[in-house]
Amino acid sequence: MPLTIYDKIWQAHVVHEEEGRPSLIYIDKHFVHEVTSPQAFEGLRLAGRKVRRPDLTLATMDHNVPTTDRSLPIADELGRKQVERLALNCKEFDITLFDLHSPDQGIVHIIGPELGLTLPGLTIVCGDSHTSTHGALGAFALGVGTSEVEHVLASQCLWLEKSKTFDITFEGTRGKGVTSKDLILYLIRKIGTTGGTGTVIEYRGQTIRDLSIEERMTICNMTIEGGARAGLISPDEKTFDYIRNREYAPKGEAFERALMNWKDLGTDSGANFDKNIIIPVDQIPPQVSWGTNPSQVTDVTGSVPDPEEIDDPKDRNAVISALTYMGIKAGTQITDLTLDRIFIGSCTNARISDLVAAAEIVKGNKISSHVRAMVVPGSQRVKREAERIGLDAIFERAGFEWRESGCSMCLGMNPDILKPGERCASTSNRNFEGRQGSRGRTHLASPIMVAAAAIEGHFVDVRNWL
Repeated sequence: MPLTIYDKIWQAHVVHEEEGRPSLIYIDKHFVHEVTSPQAFEGLRLAGRKVRRPDLTLATMDHNVPTTDRSLPIADELGRKQVERLALNCKEFDITLFDLHSPDQGIVHIIGPELGLTLPGLTIVCGDSHTSTHGALGAFALGVGTSEVEHVLASQCLWLEKSKTFDITFEGTRGKGVTSKDLILYLIRKIGTTGGTGTVIEYRGQTIRDLSIEERMTICNMTIEGGARAGLISPDEKTFDYIRNREYAPKGEAFERALMNWKDLGTDSGANFDKNIIIPVDQIPPQVSWGTNPSQVTDVTGSVPDPEEIDDPKDRNAVISALTYMGIKAGTQITDLTLDRIFIGSCTNARISDLVAAAEIVKGNKISSHVRAMVVPGSQRVKREAERIGLDAIFERAGFEWRESGCSMCLGMNPDILKPGERCASTSNRNFEGRQGSRGRTHLASPIMVAAAAIEGHFVDVRNWL
C-alpha cells in the first residue's frame, strides 16, 4: 500500500502500540533550550534518574539571551538565571551545549539544520512549538511541553497519538516579490488558526519543489500557526545537497548509505491523505498581518476588514477586538500604517538567504527618521557569514542595529521588546497580543517587505522596489 512520509517515519519509530491508545515512539534527536528545560531536569534529579541518551540530546541558549555585547554580564535577572541553570544542567547530565560563547550558538531551529543535526526520517522534539521547522528536511519534528521534555530525557521515547494527514499542494509560479513567507501567511489566512488541527501537514507541489531548503523551513516553521501538529516536505536532491558535508551530518560511506534510505523516504505515488487542498499561487501578492493572530492577514494592496460587513457575530467580535488592540480603524489601507519599529530576525526568517534578500532592498538607502530598526541573525554562523560578505555594513549604513544571534524581539522574553503602543513590522511568526512586549502591535511580513517598510516608515508594495 502506498504510504506518506509521515506513515513511513511513524512505522519506523513505534516501540509499542495498542489499539485505541497512544503509541510509544522513539525519539532520534532532542533539542533543549534554557526556558522549557529547568523543571524537566529538576524532575530527573528528584526522581534519581539520568538522561537516557545524552549523545542524542543537544542544548543551546536562545530565547532569553541578550543580543547586545556578550562580553557584558546579563542584566536581566531571569535570563541570567535560566542561562546559568542550563549550563549547570548540561554539565551535570553530560549534554553538549552551544552556550553564549560557542561559535555554533543560535536559535535552536536554525542551528539544527545548519549543523547537519537535522536529517530526513528522524523524529525530533524540542520544548518549543516551532520545532515544526525541521520538517523542511523530511524529519517528523514537533514541539512538546516541559513534562514531555522530562519524559524524553529519561526514556528517549514519547507517548503520541497518531495524527491525521493533510496534503496541501501549492501549484503555479510565484509572482515577483512573493516569498515563502507570503505563501504560508496566505495559507493560514485561508484555513485559519485551527484549519490543521489534529493533522500533520505535508507540503507538496512544484511550487514547494522550486523553493530553496531555507525557504521550505519558513513554510514548515509556521505550520503550527495553522493548528497542525507538524509540517513535512518529502526530501529531494536539494535536501541531500543541503545536508552533504555539514559538520554533524554523516560523512563518506555513511552518508551514501543514509542517502539510499532517504531516497525511499518520500511519499509514495498514490498515497492517501485524510484531507487535501490545492493553493494556486499565481495571483498571491505580498501579505501583511493586520490583527492579533496569524490568520488575520491581507494583501499589501488591501485594507483591514470592516466588522459591519461580517455576518457571523463571533467573527465580527474577533475583528472588533483585534482592531481595537491594534489601534486601527476599519477599512484602513495597509500602506497607510505608519511604523515605529522594524525587526528582521527569528527562527522564521533569520537565515543567511533572508538577510541577503533584505540587504538587497536596504542597500544605498536610509531608514525612516521615525523608525528604529534591528537585524538579529539566527545564529553565530549566519552572523559570521553575513559579516564576511558585508551585509552588516549595508544594514548599519542604512541605520539598522546589527545584533548578536538569538530569538530577540520575536517574543517578549528578553530585553528586545516593544514599548506599549509601538507598531512593529516583523519577520517573526506570531502577532498575538503582547507577543513582542506588553501592548505592542505586531505586523508579520517577509524580510523584503519589512526592509522596504523600514526605508519608507510604512508598509509599501515591495514589488514596486524590485
